[in-house]
Amino acid sequence: MDEANAGAATKVDISAIRSELEVMAPNLIRLSRAKTRSLSLWRIGKSRSSSEKIPKCCPVGVTWTMSPIHAFGPFRLDVAAEILFRDEEPLPIGRRGVALLCALVERPGAPVSKDALIEAAWPGLAVEDSNLTVQIATLRKVLGEEPGGDRWIETLPRRGYRFIGPVTTSDKAIVSTRVGPVPPVPDKPSIAVLPFKNMSGDAEQEYFADGMVEDIITALSRIKWLFVVARTSTFTYKGKDIDVKRIGQELGVRYVLEGSVRKVRDTVRITGQLIDAATGAHLWADKFDGSLNEVFELQERVAISVAGVIEPALLAAEIVRSAERPTNDPTAYDLYLRAHAQMFTWRPEAIAAALELLGKAIERDPNYGAALAQSARCHAELHANGWREDPYGSRDRGIDLARRALGVAEDDPFVLATAALVLAYFGEDIDTAMALVDRALTLNPSSARGWMISGTLRLWAGQLEVAIAHIENSLRLSPRARTGGPFMTIGLAHFFARRFEEARTMLLRSLQEHPSWAPTYRFLASCYAHMGLLDQARETVQKLRALTPEVVPAADNWRKPEFREFFLEGLRLAAGEKISASP
Repeated sequence: MDEANAGAATKVDISAIRSELEVMAPNLIRLSRAKTRSLSLWRIGKSRSSSEKIPKCCPVGVTWTMSPIHAFGPFRLDVAAEILFRDEEPLPIGRRGVALLCALVERPGAPVSKDALIEAAWPGLAVEDSNLTVQIATLRKVLGEEPGGDRWIETLPRRGYRFIGPVTTSDKAIVSTRVGPVPPVPDKPSIAVLPFKNMSGDAEQEYFADGMVEDIITALSRIKWLFVVARTSTFTYKGKDIDVKRIGQELGVRYVLEGSVRKVRDTVRITGQLIDAATGAHLWADKFDGSLNEVFELQERVAISVAGVIEPALLAAEIVRSAERPTNDPTAYDLYLRAHAQMFTWRPEAIAAALELLGKAIERDPNYGAALAQSARCHAELHANGWREDPYGSRDRGIDLARRALGVAEDDPFVLATAALVLAYFGEDIDTAMALVDRALTLNPSSARGWMISGTLRLWAGQLEVAIAHIENSLRLSPRARTGGPFMTIGLAHFFARRFEEARTMLLRSLQEHPSWAPTYRFLASCYAHMGLLDQARETVQKLRALTPEVVPAADNWRKPEFREFFLEGLRLAAGEKISASP
């Protein structure tokens, strides 16, 4: 791009900005354009009398970001927030669905190849075309809520797809101001929950909206790594229409949660959205419906649900924030976040990189419980996939790190649950591990991860139906989280209950999310073998061998001998030979 075009690309309508500023801060009277995408302003205080001396100017910082919005019919795709709206309601299409829709609507009418779409939704992963077909079908179903919308994504045989719906794209400028000194942002993630707006027009519902916010603040306060601003500070903004960035600066927080409550007869709809206070970007949005017949139970349920979905959204935002910071002198927390991002790519080299980052974090802070626990989990995952050269050493290091994590955990539910998972996997007492997870869930009942780990331990202990119930609770708390792990666990519960069709369905759905996860292939092969589908079983084993040399593991984490033997019997049959179990 030449310099002339570059200048045109960054040009901003100052008159429009001035109009918006007059609404937000009518005392802003002087404005000058900077060479970069920012403004310098001065605020002059009003004189109470003609003879009063006007105070000196106080600097005001103003920033804005440009957020592309694609609109088609009643739908609106916010690219920065990665959310599809129908009118004002967010739609649950998942992050892969959003990625595919972005790739299509950004080139309206133009063919987009299957390879390009797969790379957009599954970057760096080798997945089958059937995964793409499932996602496209889901998008068509959602768009089909508008008459003719199901035909907006057109299939081009042997070529790919194209979007033929009516698309208009605009850039939304988000402006914020700051006057005077502000409190420092805490070192750890911080959030302010603003009073929810009462959209009912019923003054009696104010108590419900306020109680809802108080319960959410209480639920979020149980997340040990999160700083939550007290109600007394956030409720000073009640009834005021103030820019979120300004609120973040005045309260010294990174994130702001705002929402509304709307009553219709005996039902109520609660909407919420999580916003990055520095950029104004929307990180998450959702709605919750319930009956007003049980008001206090509804408040508690929604508060737990909101806390459950916000925790992973905040963690994802923190990972992005850390990745964008300079890396010459990362803190232990930065190293931990970067390791966390590596762990969930489900590749051996990524988990090894995560271990290295966590090791550096522990060097900086030997009592960093979360880093110790995640490092232990890395060893467990390398062991489970057969991705380690020294299985005995990996087991010993994993157990040692998990015990060290427990030694400094105190009442940290994340550390308690993660350490329990590792110890149970490596064969330690399962009842003790389940007690640790129960303690973690008592401390933070809104932890989707805690319920996921609890379900996994119940599965290993042979409590199949309890395992399914706990996993389903995890999915309810965090419906936008990765589903590969939960679907695998539910699939295994069906497998051991001899519900093979349900098991196969869930295991295949798990592989859509994590196509390189060796344990899932082992159980799928065993499932096919027990179903008498030996061709599919052997084909699955071939895929397994491409991932790891270890086809038949020791499977010591299964506490019931009959479960372990049933699994290994099918797997050996699928492999066509008896293979000596590894440690």
